[in-house]
Amino acid sequence: MDELPGDAGADRAIKARLRAIWSLGNYAAVAAETISPLGPVLVRAAGIRGSDRVLDIAAGTGNAAIPAAETGADVTASDLTPELLNSGKRLALARSVRLTWSMADAEHLPYADASYDAVISCAGVMFAPHHRLAAAELVRVCRPGGRIGLINWTPEGFVGSMFAALKPYSPAPPPGTQSPQLWGNREHVESLLEGQVREFRAERRTVLIDRFATPEDFLGFLKANYGPIIAVYEFLAHNPDRAGALDQKLLALVQRYSAQAGGMAMDWEYLLVTATRS
Repeated sequence: MDELPGDAGADRAIKARLRAIWSLGNYAAVAAETISPLGPVLVRAAGIRGSDRVLDIAAGTGNAAIPAAETGADVTASDLTPELLNSGKRLALARSVRLTWSMADAEHLPYADASYDAVISCAGVMFAPHHRLAAAELVRVCRPGGRIGLINWTPEGFVGSMFAALKPYSPAPPPGTQSPQLWGNREHVESLLEGQVREFRAERRTVLIDRFATPEDFLGFLKANYGPIIAVYEFLAHNPDRAGALDQKLLALVQRYSAQAGGMAMDWEYLLVTATRS
């Protein structure tokens, strides 16, 4: 079980670090080139329709929130990082979609109890550092009988393996925080929601990534655009040997996963979770 943050100052420092990481690069480009199909998948799985009030937690640039709003639902997209919300606003404007964008910490949501018909998160809430706090909040704001829908990367899939590869090259995580990969484990998520939901379902699925010509092309794209990877390479800026070793480890990982799917295509595994609030 994760420890709950006992020091408000330490918690603010953790959240400031997370905001800084996710503001790096161009997450909107990453979402568009990799996980754009997942937003509509989550919207369908959560049964979102035009009469619903919907909260997307850790919405990023709106990969799920914008498709949810396109159903006619009243959608709030919340995220800790204002740069991501600003990118999302531009994307929504370009698609003529109306929704509310709100800066919010997934572990301390500023919304009333039972105020949403559906609460969703697409590869977002999994990065909240204190899992039980985040899970308690997403349940709290969902009305009884409302739906919860989550997409989380599995530890065994490409993204989980990538974060495992990054770990030895990264700064040590703050004390009391938990790995995002745990959210891709059915038993872990079920334990977080235990006694608070019914009709819990978890299914492993994959999304096809086939936009890149070579492993080097893909790694270059991530190093230029994906905040968590940019942050690790910034940490290694004065250690070129370690940065080179990380290059080789990530290239080998891409080659391994693309060999499984053929060519330069990769199947990224995720866990799709749905439940009904008790």
